[in-house]
Amino acid sequence: MHFKLSLCAALFGVAFAAPSSRRSAHVLHEKRAAEPLDWQLSHRLDANKILPMRFGLTQSNMHRVEELLMEVAHPESPLFGQHYTPSEIVDLFAPSDETISAVTRWLVDSGFSRDRLRLSANKGWISMEATTAEVEDLLNTEYHVYTHPSGDEQFGCHNYSVPAHVREHIDLIRPTVQFNHRPSPLALRKRGGGLGMPSARTGPKKSDKLITVTPSLDTCDENITLDCLRALYAVNYTPVATAKNSYGIVEFTPQAFLAGDLDLFFANFSPSLVGVRPKNVLIDGAVVQTTDQSFNFNGESDLDLEYSMGLTNPQPITLLQTGDLVEGAGFDNWLDAVDGSFCTFEGGDDPTQDGIYPDTAKGGFKGPESCGIIAPPFVVSVSYGQDEASVTAAFANRQCTEYAKLGMLGTTVLYSSGDDGVAGGGGVCLNSRHQPATNGKIFSPGFPVTCPFLTAVGATQINPGNTVNDPEGACEQVIFSGGGFSNIFPIPSYQTTAVNTFLTAHPPPFTAAQFNNSGKVRAFPDLSANGANYVIGIDGAFSLVFGTSASSPVVGSLITLINDARLAAGKGPVGFINPSIYSAGFASGFNDITSGGNQGCGRCLFLVLVLV
Repeated sequence: MHFKLSLCAALFGVAFAAPSSRRSAHVLHEKRAAEPLDWQLSHRLDANKILPMRFGLTQSNMHRVEELLMEVAHPESPLFGQHYTPSEIVDLFAPSDETISAVTRWLVDSGFSRDRLRLSANKGWISMEATTAEVEDLLNTEYHVYTHPSGDEQFGCHNYSVPAHVREHIDLIRPTVQFNHRPSPLALRKRGGGLGMPSARTGPKKSDKLITVTPSLDTCDENITLDCLRALYAVNYTPVATAKNSYGIVEFTPQAFLAGDLDLFFANFSPSLVGVRPKNVLIDGAVVQTTDQSFNFNGESDLDLEYSMGLTNPQPITLLQTGDLVEGAGFDNWLDAVDGSFCTFEGGDDPTQDGIYPDTAKGGFKGPESCGIIAPPFVVSVSYGQDEASVTAAFANRQCTEYAKLGMLGTTVLYSSGDDGVAGGGGVCLNSRHQPATNGKIFSPGFPVTCPFLTAVGATQINPGNTVNDPEGACEQVIFSGGGFSNIFPIPSYQTTAVNTFLTAHPPPFTAAQFNNSGKVRAFPDLSANGANYVIGIDGAFSLVFGTSASSPVVGSLITLINDARLAAGKGPVGFINPSIYSAGFASGFNDITSGGNQGCGRCLFLVLVLV
């Protein structure tokens, strides 16, 4: 049913050669997506520094990604639910021999001997080590060091070029223009790293309101509990196919749950789970640390696990804990772990975005990177994100394709849409050059949530004074649900009617000067669920939290229950759900949200959908 293409792996070794001049034939390939706020250009990078270069080769069948995904994901397709195998995915997208030959010939003609080059096992990347001087000559660029007030440093180039005849064979080259806009935790003298770095800008938001636990459906507008969610979304199902099912929650070290917090919550709201823990999958030297204990270190993980475990009980939950305490991790690291081909075929993790393992830093994880250590769970929820303006189109598309492949394998990938309305992280918007700016007025969408091959989850609320039987509104307590339109990704076919209807029937009171209103780009979120007034056990007490960080694992829990029913009936998991939730056949499963909005950058009113 799914065809295979021939796959031949070739491997190279290591040596040295002097490059020759090639500048005249070069054309611009990539430039930095956004100039970093709070970072200062300091000096040129040492010409003799060794750089771990990775050349991402153009994959085959990229023009068919959406078509192939829709074949197995659209409810009206005769192939619906007939997901691919990992080997079929590898064969479908492996770069052509012509592409491998063209890039290899360019590097060799540029003075790099063949024994310096290595081709990944599944032909997706060519790697080599080279000095800064060699790379600058090769790519017609200059590398500089940037410094942050925290003392952190990182390097990169503003743009780079490749020969015109090679450009079509290369997706991207790393490390080059990618830039991590977050200073490292080590520089801030905190443990942990990457996306899990404690910050008031990210993760769920905590209320200072003192609460007394008196579970009642009468007060769900003030205190959301498991029973409130079951009543709100008419959930009355106990899983029966747990041995066949799987649900993964991604957390980035040093974020970690506390066992005592889980038991405090479960003792009050799900007693049979007292003492039960998630199945820990430790990715790239990850640990579930207990040294640092506070809301900023434990709030995200406690929230995610208390509600995902509670709503799907007795389904075991898989914790995809990602990154060591020194370096941390990025999105590519958890993708590596669930898809070994992403390491060796699409890998080439970017040191400015992802954790690179083995970690050479003092105290870092010295083992090999975690490649394909677990099969992709049928549902994965991720409550982390970054600004779309912080990544290049090439970087974003490369990662987005991986989410499409997970969908083709039968996995539902959910990302929370953010808590700053139409603004970027911390409420930062874009200026006229689409660069993050403290006085920006242009809306700033997130990433990876704008990728059309995953499901973006926004937040709603039970409006004050209302009950679980009343229509919900867009979340406007403590946070504003993230949403808007991408500046990178075109509109997917499944979303065309919904977006055009929205822009025509309910046009936002803004112009192209504030957001991409062309009707030709990806809109998000895809659906929403409650994200306000969640009661959680945290650091030995109960607190209220808010955010799409709550909404995503709740939606993931409901999809997991649906998968359980399908598996019990001898069917497979639903996989990528977007074509279904936008289809007419599923319209009755959702409610339009007609009150509230997601403010930011001076105000906005993008409305969202909510699960019935």
